[in-house]
Amino acid sequence: MGGKGGLIGTLVMTAFRVPITRSLPPTANFWAKYIAGGSSEEHTVHGIILHLVYGTVGGVAFVLCCAPGGTGSDVADEWQGIVRGTAFGLLLSVFGVHIVLKWLLDMDLEANERLIFHVGHIIYGLTLGTWVGSNR
Repeated sequence: MGGKGGLIGTLVMTAFRVPITRSLPPTANFWAKYIAGGSSEEHTVHGIILHLVYGTVGGVAFVLCCAPGGTGSDVADEWQGIVRGTAFGLLLSVFGVHIVLKWLLDMDLEANERLIFHVGHIIYGLTLGTWVGSNR
């Protein structure tokens, strides 16, 4: 369930992000730097696949650590999913900016890019939490 929710959340987040930023997620940069070499533009497909894998694994992690449920109320489970998923997305976003982008990839996003990065991860978490909360 978490893997499917994570994959759906990643697809929704990517559909939000790509037309606004006109760029792909920075996973292609990660692929180029740590796996294959070359420029990120040479690894578009690998970057997208890696991003989908990260999001799917993130969904599994969400279910393992913070999944809603057990209240006996579908509505309460859904609301818990929404709140917990949004918090989870924000946590991933902060980790992404400060650890993955800044430390691992030596990238420093401009303020507007950082805002879209955070909003995208909120959308991921919101979608993931809603999916998990409504499918428990």
